Amino acid sequence: MSTRIQWLAVALTVMTLTAVASFGVSAQQNQMSFFVTSAGSGNGANLGGLAGADKICQNLAAAAGAGNRTWRAYLSAAAAAGRPAVNAKDRIGKGPWMNVKGVVIAKSVEDLHSDNNNLKKDTALTEKGTVVNGVGDTPNQHDIITGSQSDGTLAVNPAGDSTCSNYTSAADGMGSAQLGHVDRMGRGATGSSWNNAHPSRGCSQANLVATGGNGYLYCFAAN
Repeated sequence: MSTRIQWLAVALTVMTLTAVASFGVSAQQNQMSFFVTSAGSGNGANLGGLAGADKICQNLAAAAGAGNRTWRAYLSAAAAAGRPAVNAKDRIGKGPWMNVKGVVIAKSVEDLHSDNNNLKKDTALTEKGTVVNGVGDTPNQHDIITGSQSDGTLAVNPAGDSTCSNYTSAADGMGSAQLGHVDRMGRGATGSSWNNAHPSRGCSQANLVATGGNGYLYCFAAN
């Protein structure tokens, strides 16, 4: 076999292996039906409402090769402008949900809101497949905005708003956002809750960061 033919054979093999590897990554991304956002709005808890939060999820999923699904942010919202309250559990589909690596984090809505779910630091990955910083990491960013209580319904905060004006405000002194801990670690009775750990200090980006987060969201494929 001539040197030229040998070179072409090697080049073809490399191209084939690269294509197979790319297909594998693409297949994983396409089966992804859950992720934690790798970025927030950058404007505190002002996400542009539920629609804006969903758009954040959709855009990040599309950038990761999974934009063929309908994505929803795991958020509850209060009744407003003649519209009823919204519960996060009712807007995310029926499951099952898998992370970018194909690991099932919950089989159903009921499973997700039970002690049997598989949502934890090393499975609750971003759309890029990265782990979100948690307790012991610098900076700790384990707070995820949910506006929800443990059963996936709207959080009730005796001190006031728990959704930062339904995710349209980044102003402090006007309420807070209920948060969950993606690493299932934290102080107090609710510190291990992925969706109902504690409220934020305020709605601004600075206060989300100071509380222990960065404005991240849980995103679920509803179809």
